[in-house]
This record gives sequence, structure tokens and C-alpha cells, in this order.
Amino acid sequence: MNTSVRFKNLESSDALKSYVSEKLDRMDKYFNGPAEANVVLSIEKFRHSAEIHIIGDRLAINGKEETEEMYSAIDMVLDKLEVQIKKNKQKSRDYRAKGKTVSQPLEETVDDSTSSPRVRVHNIEYKPMDVDEAVMQMDLIKDNFLVFTNARTDCVNVLYRQKDGNYGLIQPRP
Repeated sequence: MNTSVRFKNLESSDALKSYVSEKLDRMDKYFNGPAEANVVLSIEKFRHSAEIHIIGDRLAINGKEETEEMYSAIDMVLDKLEVQIKKNKQKSRDYRAKGKTVSQPLEETVDDSTSSPRVRVHNIEYKPMDVDEAVMQMDLIKDNFLVFTNARTDCVNVLYRQKDGNYGLIQPRP
């Protein structure tokens, strides 16, 4: 992501620039093409504010947050932006899906005359998370397995509950 950082009433800091750039690079997964981010970091008395404007994929998102610490303001505004991006992407997916006339069956049936077993197809959405977060998520939904994208490796993993109560993790080899 192409990032430009400006400072108002604040000394230019390479640590802040690299922190913002690193955090914004994680947002690249939401954009298909190149994206541009304009960041303004400012201090007014005791208020530290971070304002970010992102343009990409026919989408323009703005966010601003003020706190007593600059790093927490950056984290909070990025969380807001991530929610906005997900919401807008989902709206466009829903709009495109509404326009399609071809529907995809959720369950495929096989002729009884053949000896092959029936196959049920389930479409799921998965999100990037750590293994620890996946274990907590699995405990919340009381399921036997969970499909997720490992945030560290960017690969699809499957976490499953074993009969003895422990967990197993299926991950692809690089």
C-alpha cells in the first residue's frame, strides 16, 4: 500500500512512520489493486489524533480517532477502517449476488443407481486469525472443527477437536 504520513505539531518520527506503514500493509488483503493511504498524525494539547484516508478499489474510506496516546489512536482508527472496509466489500458482494440469476445449490444429490456416496457441499467464510484465537472461537461455537486463515502464514488451516478433548491442527506444507 502506498502510504504518506504527515505530522502536525509533532516531530517527524521514523518509528511512528514504520508503525503506521506496517499496520496499513495488513490492510492490503482487502484490496485487489493498488491502494493509497494518507495519514495525518497531530497533537493538540493532550489529545493525540490519527486521521487516515484510504483510496482503492473504487472505495474511499476516512477515519479519525483521538486519544491520550498516539499508538492507541492509530490502532483504534485502523480498527474502525477495517470494519468500514469489510462492510463496504460485503455490500458490494451482496449487490452483485442479487443481480445474478444463476443460483448455486447448497446440497448436491447423486443418482441412487450409482454406488458413490452423497456429497453435501457447504460454503463457508473464513477470516485470518492466530491459532489461539481459533481455539477460543471454536470453544464459543461449540463445533468439532473450524476452518480459518492462519494470520502468520496466510494459509488455510483446519482446527479440529480430538476425542480426548485436545485439539489438532491441519495445515498445508510450504
